[in-house]
Amino acid sequence: MNGHTRTCIAYVAGIIISGIKATSIYDYERSRHLNFSGTISEPIVQIYDYERSCNFGGRLPSLFDYGRNVDILLQIDKTSFGGYDYGADEHFNGHVSNGAISFYDFNESKYFNYSI
Repeated sequence: MNGHTRTCIAYVAGIIISGIKATSIYDYERSRHLNFSGTISEPIVQIYDYERSCNFGGRLPSLFDYGRNVDILLQIDKTSFGGYDYGADEHFNGHVSNGAISFYDFNESKYFNYSI
């Protein structure tokens, strides 16, 4: 999965599940904060990704990554999330606990960690 898309998904899932109001997410893979603005009010997601200068959003569970022009399916259930990246043709899932986000990318067979 594209790393930028993965970060957007982690940010949205982290905000919704944790309830924490944050304008950035820390990506442990890249060792830095990534900034966002916009509104996440389930089921509506409209955020702006400053690193890519593009929008990401829609109405859950159907989201759209404007930076890649691809559809994303994101389903949230209590403390976990999962879905499908139609552009990469791959599944993902994850878990959120106290602002810590663990994201499993099936294509990479690897966990990615974030915090908000």
